[in-house]
Amino acid sequence: MALVQFKDLCIDTRDPSEASRFWARVLALTAEALDDGDAVLRGSTPEHTIWVNRVPEPRTAKARVHLDVHAWSVAEMEAAGARVLPEWGSLPWTVMADPEGGEVCAFVRPEDWWTERKDPYRLYEVAVDAADAPAIAAWWADVLGTEAADEDGVSAVAPPGAPFDAFVFATVPEPKTVKNRIHWDVTGGADAVDALVRRGAHVLRAPGAVVSWTVMADPEGNEFCVFGDEALSEEP
Repeated sequence: MALVQFKDLCIDTRDPSEASRFWARVLALTAEALDDGDAVLRGSTPEHTIWVNRVPEPRTAKARVHLDVHAWSVAEMEAAGARVLPEWGSLPWTVMADPEGGEVCAFVRPEDWWTERKDPYRLYEVAVDAADAPAIAAWWADVLGTEAADEDGVSAVAPPGAPFDAFVFATVPEPKTVKNRIHWDVTGGADAVDALVRRGAHVLRAPGAVVSWTVMADPEGNEFCVFGDEALSEEP
């Protein structure tokens, strides 16, 4: 049984206006500027929502969480504002950087793939670096009420109701050193936070006067936010 459900995604950036234009184009979502200077991307369901939030700190390290996207071509990604990172060499996909320098992987699909898909939305996977991919994937599979699949050196978890194929965890040698600039939000019942703590998560910030949700970290330190079941459209 699921302890929490996927709600939406959040992207931290120094420039919400530029970031929202880029990600709206790359993911085929609609960008909306908010009164506080942040932005939000919206799609066909509430789960397609991505909050684009201004933060003061610059990007200083390789993204431990990044997005994999379906792409028409590398040139089309470059026209949107991405650039190829040649140091990644030859892979079945193209590793690129968004306008702020964060990694994004472009999986170029042939024209007939798009014709068969009949859906312009382009988020493919949420990729997460890990110290122990099978272990953290199993943790997220447990709290999301699903199962992890281990294949080709990665561990995938498909969150029920999420508008992408899976969280894909890959073991890397380097430790987590800074706050992730991409995180996800979940909804849960009244006892969800306590239950997550019992399973190995910890609270980073409790609800208060500024926010009504709980900021947490999973057992590997990946930040995520927990909302009550009634807050399906509340901004993180």
